[in-house]
Amino acid sequence: MKLIDMSIIEFCEEVDSNSPAPGGGSVAALASDIGIGLARMMAHLSFGKKKYEGLDEDIRAEFVDRFNKLGDIRQELVELIDKDTESFNEVMKAMRMPKETEQEIKLRKNAIQDATLFSIDVPFKTAKLSLKALELLQYLVKHGNQNAITDIGVGTLMLYTGLEGAILNVKVNLMGIDNRELHDTYSGSCKQILSDAKIIKDKLIEDIHLKLES
Repeated sequence: MKLIDMSIIEFCEEVDSNSPAPGGGSVAALASDIGIGLARMMAHLSFGKKKYEGLDEDIRAEFVDRFNKLGDIRQELVELIDKDTESFNEVMKAMRMPKETEQEIKLRKNAIQDATLFSIDVPFKTAKLSLKALELLQYLVKHGNQNAITDIGVGTLMLYTGLEGAILNVKVNLMGIDNRELHDTYSGSCKQILSDAKIIKDKLIEDIHLKLES
């Protein structure tokens, strides 16, 4: 059964087990997916409301465009929930390959490297998509239904958690990569993504707190 086809309790029980997968990577993708869902919920609760409908047409058009883009990102993240676990299983499969002869050792080593790259690429994509989503939220916070401001606030925190969690998974898998140039490229990109995301997250949460305290 795919992880995305499980009930909430089934998924949580599967995480809380002696199986190493689903692990942090799949949970990170799920966290970001839920975060976007909360942001879009705020938008859903804005459509048709008097204050929203009174906004300029250009503002509403931009609002809807961001809402739709967030929906597209959600669909990609849903696929990554299972794909992250698949990537882990591929690494385990490669590790179990025979290593009795020089040829077998070589084939096993190449398979492990390929599987490890797969296990890096999946959470890296989760992190990139999460940052892309975070970049779309400020407009919704500003123009959306303020009665749901805490929902998009929690969504922001979930997105950031998913992003940083994904980067942790990239970093741990980078430890198994022999290609130093590729290692450094991924490492530098992760550092930049995390830095950009933290700035956005901190600004969004600060603005939300200010709105709640005013």
